[in-house]
Amino acid sequence: MEYIVSARKYRPMSFDSVVGQSALTTTLKNAVKSGKLAHAYLFCGPRGVGKTTCARIFAKAINCQSPTEDGEACNHCESCQAFNEQRSYNIFELDAASNNSVENIKALMEQTRIPPQVGRYKVFIIDEVHMLSSQAFNAFLKTLEEPPAHVIFILATTEKHKILPTIISRCQIYDFERMTVPNIINHLKMVAQKEGIAYEEEALSVIAEKADGGMRDALSIFDQTASFCQGNITYDKVIEDLNVLDSENYFRIVDLCLDNKVAEVMVLLNDIINKGFDGGHLVGGLASHVRNVLMAKDPQTIPLLEVSQQQAEKYKVQAQKCPANFLYQALKIMNDCDINYRQSSNKRLLVELTLIQVAQITQEDDAPGAGRSPKRLKSLFKKLVANVQPKAARQVAAAEKPLQRPTQATQQRQATTEPEQKATPAPKRVNLGSIGMTFKAILSTPGGNGGPAAEPVIENKDENRQFGNEELQREWLAMCQRMPQQMAGMSMRMKNMMPVISTFPEVEVVVDNQILLEQMTAIKGRIKATLAKALHNGNITLSMRVAEATELKKVLSRKELFEEMRTRNQSVEKLSKLLKLELT
Repeated sequence: MEYIVSARKYRPMSFDSVVGQSALTTTLKNAVKSGKLAHAYLFCGPRGVGKTTCARIFAKAINCQSPTEDGEACNHCESCQAFNEQRSYNIFELDAASNNSVENIKALMEQTRIPPQVGRYKVFIIDEVHMLSSQAFNAFLKTLEEPPAHVIFILATTEKHKILPTIISRCQIYDFERMTVPNIINHLKMVAQKEGIAYEEEALSVIAEKADGGMRDALSIFDQTASFCQGNITYDKVIEDLNVLDSENYFRIVDLCLDNKVAEVMVLLNDIINKGFDGGHLVGGLASHVRNVLMAKDPQTIPLLEVSQQQAEKYKVQAQKCPANFLYQALKIMNDCDINYRQSSNKRLLVELTLIQVAQITQEDDAPGAGRSPKRLKSLFKKLVANVQPKAARQVAAAEKPLQRPTQATQQRQATTEPEQKATPAPKRVNLGSIGMTFKAILSTPGGNGGPAAEPVIENKDENRQFGNEELQREWLAMCQRMPQQMAGMSMRMKNMMPVISTFPEVEVVVDNQILLEQMTAIKGRIKATLAKALHNGNITLSMRVAEATELKKVLSRKELFEEMRTRNQSVEKLSKLLKLELT
């Protein structure tokens, strides 16, 4: 016996057997019952939704000699039997994709002049009418507008926008809808039962989703999977045969992203790519999955899920765990990835960054994680720069700090407090929170310009944090940088000193000469208190001494430094000669 594919074998033969187009079929049946028939119809919609099928059923019902009360063809009269046996002379089908010239249309117009021998109408079904040339459309216009009384045209197309407006205005337009997933699943169940094929509903759901709203595509995929599964259509075999990514991967990715498990997401992504799936396909499927989870959060939007009942229950369960804000941000991130995917030169990296950002949505800013979104990366680097900034960079940053002019309110406060300060010559205790304020207060004391100053009080004697030479020298330079303008000379000389830890927590400073030692001794207490506060160690001690002759080094000028570099490094010498470099 000859094998017939399911799309042809189970093609509807009546209006009632058409799936998913109840509104259109009801309208056509009513037109047959009332006898109020237009001279031209335009059936438009996506592929595989029943346009040509409905056109054939409608044409048979129009010529039926004894239609039923519902407007269906009787299938018993001569006209119906001739149509069923494909020998009817009243119904003509023309494929406009291969017959799109003016000559083909003129030949069709010649046939319209001959009245039907059996039945009342000659019906011309023109499929893919948008493929006609512009000259053919123009030749068709007059006949389409005023055809003979015994002629009815039924035009079918998948691309309505390509048809001339003058053609559309002469037709009754019927827009066919895409098939919904539940409708396709129910129809596939009926076909499977008639064919004696066992099935799993989840497997039929995968076929329905793969068909993308087309019943003909769904039946073709059904035949393919039935052949692969040998009469038992299971979910695992269907996704293997169709090379479809298992939906469980999407559920798992969302669960891992909610727990901020970036490493596990990266491993899962690698497994999916190794199976041959494209990264862009994964992101698109994950976006659709997240959209379905969002729809499942609200009972009002659950009908928008085009999935099987079992899948809908899974979406509901995961929707209870997902915050709405997480779903909104995830959709935005994946939409941006989809937009940039084609232009990206490193597509896998783009997909990885997208999944990392999704996995970091619910993570706190200070929480540990394998990856961070760009916003958190920025804050992270700010912390790193603050902790590991080089000494020279800190000096430049402090030197470039702009001076602030005192506001009018500040000047008024200073004017009101100056008489009080003159009336009270006794020095006050200075707050150690700012080294600048400390040295300014020193300058206002009797010993501020080198004389002995009052010993400050160390407020953090209980602190005993460990510190190293690098941290000590960094805080030393920061202290020198904040010294007031009146002490700029001493500040510059102190910057050339490198304090070291002799025996923790004792700090030793080697001074170039006796005069500088005496000046620093006058503010030794303030230096010690400032370092104690900055290093969080109140037990710190400070010793100063004049450098010995062997420890003194000549301070080289810039030109001398350049000459020394040329002498020590032959590459610098070669570069200076090649580029004719001179230090001005």
